[in-house]
Amino acid sequence: MEWGDDVRPLSEEEAMVIVNHQATGDVCTLMMCLQDKGTVVRKMMWLMDHVFKYTNFGLVSLIHGDFFIRQGKAYRDKQLIYLKDHLDRYYRSRDRKWIVLFPEGGFLRKRRETSQAFAKKNSLPPLTHVTLPRLGATQVILKTLGPQQENGILGKEASTMHPSQSGSKPKGLQWVVDVTIAYPKARPMDIQTWIFGYRPPTVTHVHYR
Repeated sequence: MEWGDDVRPLSEEEAMVIVNHQATGDVCTLMMCLQDKGTVVRKMMWLMDHVFKYTNFGLVSLIHGDFFIRQGKAYRDKQLIYLKDHLDRYYRSRDRKWIVLFPEGGFLRKRRETSQAFAKKNSLPPLTHVTLPRLGATQVILKTLGPQQENGILGKEASTMHPSQSGSKPKGLQWVVDVTIAYPKARPMDIQTWIFGYRPPTVTHVHYR
């Protein structure tokens, strides 16, 4: 069940889509929900954990130009460099419009305890159904793809100018779309359930803002 803001009018605009993360099935859920959102599915770039590279759609994602990111302190700095290079090489050249990431940096069940400890240490509200986001990839995306200021004019303002004035340059990201996926009784579906149908049909809620 989908509710919240209608994101279809944004299908031809550039947007960063942030999604909460509970299980491997979140990717399948979002892919299904976006099928009727104009041309956006063809023009999306996904950031996902490197384990997805070894799933049934891993090869398709590689060909599509998605980015597989490795988690952990040992990889963090290099992965952000690799991400920026990937965006520079493929985002514009492949005419991507939306870039999708899971800013929590891992599944809820694995990150909740660490997130709550960090919140307590820094006087932040404790979260139960989501975790505090990690900002590294988000910052790289905004700096690399955000509206660029040239001659004192930001990307969105430049897009309203005559082509001879603006030089028809890409506008950059114009929107942040916040997507929340919720499962009944907080029981998320993994990708194996999607493939083999281990569980009976259930209603999954997807909220857009």
